[in-house]
Amino acid sequence: PVLRLLEAQLQDQRREHEEEMEALKSQVDLMQEELEKQHQAFLQTLQLSPEVQVELGLQQEITRLTNENLDLKELLEKLEKNEKKLKKQLKIYMKKVQDFEASQTMVPVERRLHEQNMQVAVQRKEKDFQGMLEYYKEDEPLLIRNLIT
Repeated sequence: PVLRLLEAQLQDQRREHEEEMEALKSQVDLMQEELEKQHQAFLQTLQLSPEVQVELGLQQEITRLTNENLDLKELLEKLEKNEKKLKKQLKIYMKKVQDFEASQTMVPVERRLHEQNMQVAVQRKEKDFQGMLEYYKEDEPLLIRNLIT
C-alpha cells in the first residue's frame, strides 16, 4: 500500500512537472516571437531616415506618457474616493463626540465628584493591568471621552 501511494504521488508530481514545462515552453515561444517582432521593427526603424526615427520615438514617448497619465488619473480617482469616505467617517465620529459631550453636560454635579474621586483612587494604585478595565455602565461616555482626548 505504501509503495502504491508513493508511486501515485510520484506520477502526480511528474504530471505537474510536465504541465509546468509545457507552460514554460509556450511562454518562451511567445517571448521569442515577440522578440523577433521587436527585432524586425528595430531593423525597419534603422532603415528609415533620421527624421522619421525621431518622429517614431516621439510617438512612442507620447504613448508611454499617455498611458502613465491614465494610470495616474485612475490612482487620483481612487484617492479622491477614499478621501470622501474618510471625510464621511470623520463627520460621523465628530457627531458622536458632540453627542457624547452634550450628554456629559447633563451629568449631575455629585456624579462628577464621584467620578473624580474614583479617578484619583485609580491613579494612586500602582498595579500592572494588562488590557482589562472595570467600569460602571454609566461611566462609559466619560471613559470614551478620556480615551479620545
